[in-house]
Amino acid sequence: MADEDEDASTTPSRTAAKKTAAKRTTSKTTAKTAARTTEKSRDDEGLPSAMEVLRGARAQLSELIGMPAESVSSFERSEDGWQLRIEVLELNRVPDTMSLLASYEVELDPRGELTGYRRLRRYERGRADKGN
Repeated sequence: MADEDEDASTTPSRTAAKKTAAKRTTSKTTAKTAARTTEKSRDDEGLPSAMEVLRGARAQLSELIGMPAESVSSFERSEDGWQLRIEVLELNRVPDTMSLLASYEVELDPRGELTGYRRLRRYERGRADKGN
């Protein structure tokens, strides 16, 4: 009889644990399905995701100017595609805080192809912008 009581008392907690695990699995599956659906709709439209645009923009700018893109400091969708601001290492110095960086404005079409860029400013890595 004691064995039956133990089984009866542990069964609800095991059942609850199984239900919780099932809910987690379902929510993960739902998230994966939603991500696939989003990817598929982008593929159907032929448009890249935001991350693909960011990576592509950095690579395209680096190839054009021959200097490494360090980071993307701003990113937004525009009527004509995308507009980004990318920080580029223009001159590597020792110590690193004396290296020269430049901020470039980059324009891309809706497919993520670079359509134009311009350097906005140059600055030393260790220097902060002055307040207005």
